[in-house]
Parts: sequence; structure tokens; C-alpha cells
Amino acid sequence: MGESMALFVPAEPGPPDEVRTWLRTIGGAESNVACHLPALGVRSGWVSAVGDDPFGRALVREIASAGVDVRGVVFDPTRPTGLYVKESGAGGSPVRYYRSGSAASGMGPELMSRLDFSGVRVLHLSGITPALSGSCLALVRALLDRPRGDLLVSFDVNHRPALWTGRDQSVLAELAGKADLVLTGDDEAERVWGTGDPVRLRELLPGPRTLVVKHGERGATLVEGSAEPLFSPALSVDVVEPVGAGDAFAAGFLAATLHGADPLTRLRRGHLQAAATLLTQDDVGVPLAEAVVTKLVQADADGWGSVRLTGEGVVAT
Repeated sequence: MGESMALFVPAEPGPPDEVRTWLRTIGGAESNVACHLPALGVRSGWVSAVGDDPFGRALVREIASAGVDVRGVVFDPTRPTGLYVKESGAGGSPVRYYRSGSAASGMGPELMSRLDFSGVRVLHLSGITPALSGSCLALVRALLDRPRGDLLVSFDVNHRPALWTGRDQSVLAELAGKADLVLTGDDEAERVWGTGDPVRLRELLPGPRTLVVKHGERGATLVEGSAEPLFSPALSVDVVEPVGAGDAFAAGFLAATLHGADPLTRLRRGHLQAAATLLTQDDVGVPLAEAVVTKLVQADADGWGSVRLTGEGVVAT
């Protein structure tokens, strides 16, 4: 559940103020995760609100084309679909958002009456939604407080400083503490909890059964139950554009978790899905060939560390 927006990226080289041709696509952390999952063998649905406008209809259609169930989407007749603009590049992508007053920012606890959780195994949320409005925060709190039975709630911190300007961002720690599975980057954990160290963070966040701390290009650490923290280095990748890699990692990790994989496989599946997105300018890249994934997942530490992923494929280093 979360906001998706129309996304515009330059369709020609040059600084943004000189670009005249733009490519319209879509973007949104939670819908990115939903779009990855069908290709990984997991059925997914996406819940949100969009404007009853061309952008809203386009993004719902495109998300559905990835195999995602979009029956939970509300078309708002009075609020618009949000949009954002980014300049793509391997070193980062400056982003300008135009989402104030968007349809998704109007979501609230009343949306829960439209939701059917029967058969749902994981509800994936992010820290973006509660930053959109007071009603969105109330919705996320209501979802985290409802009886969940066997349902797992996954919460990706996804801290966006600009969205929290003038607001109490400690609410992110509150919300994460109520989830079953928490994903966070060490940099954003430093901003929210004051530390990006997995062991220290676990002490500050004892509630969730699973904690994944991502360390950028270095790798990720899994802390689960009473087991010792498990670190898995990331693959070496020729990065085309980094936006969307965190969502891809979440999808790979969640899919492997639902398939009952062991801890190291879950982390590696996350890395491999992230790598596929890093190799493209799209927020949702095409998964690597399953034969490649299987070989790398089963590789020993030396084998895993000896490859580099490029646009041409896997290259030994």
C-alpha cells in the first residue's frame, strides 16, 4: 500500500532546464515492490488512491500489466495524481516532487473497510505513506494496530527528509517497532534512531522478528530472532541508475522469505533483484535469468565475490 506517481525522466541529454523532451513513466516505492513480485513467483496486489485523470488511469494500467491486482485502488474525482521529475544518472538522480494535495495524500483509516486480507500473507508498507498527511499516518497506525493473525507486516523505513520537514520523524521508529519485518538503510537508520549499526539498532528495535539493514554497495545485514547477525556482501554491478534498487531488494528478499528460503539465500535474492534494477534506468528492472540467479545463490563466498554484473551479463573479476 502506498502512493505511486507519474514520473518524468529526460528523453534527451542536457541539464533539466534545457531538456524539451521527456519520457513519462511511473514510480512509487510500494508499487515497485508489487511489480517485481509476480516475476518472482509471488502474487501481489497494490492498494492506493489516484486521481481520476489520465496520469492515474495510465499508472494503474501499467502496474496491472506487471501482473499486479489493482482492484484495491481508489479513483479520487477531486484530487490529482501526484507526479515527479528526475534527472537520471549513475551517480544519483535529483528529484523534484509535485505531490502536495495528491489523491494518495487523502487516504485515511476509512480505506480499511474496502480491504480484504483473506489469503494475504504479507502487507508491505513504507515510511513514505505516513509522511504524506495526518490521515495517511492514521491509516498506517490503524493497519499496524489491527489483529493480524498469520499476516506478516513488512515496513521499509524509506526515510524522505523533505517529506518530514517541520514534522516529528520519530514516528517512524514507533511504526517500525510495530512491524514484523523491517528494512532500512544504515544512513536513514542513523537519521531516525541515531545509529546504523545492526547490533545497536536491534537493541533499539526489539519488537520486529526480522531486521534487515542495507549498507549500500557494501551489502546488507540480517538480524533475526536470537541468531547472530548475518552479513551478505552486495554484488559488483555496473550501475546505470540507482533509483529503485532498494525496492527491488525488498521484493527479492520478501519473495525468498515467502518461499521459505534460508537467511543467506534471502539476502542474496534481494541483492540479485536489486542488481537487475541497477542495470537499467527503470525503477523496475527485468529479473536476471533464473539459471544465473540459481548459480549465484548457490555459489560459495569466493564465487559470489568473483563476479561482476554488466549490461552484457556476468563477468568474472
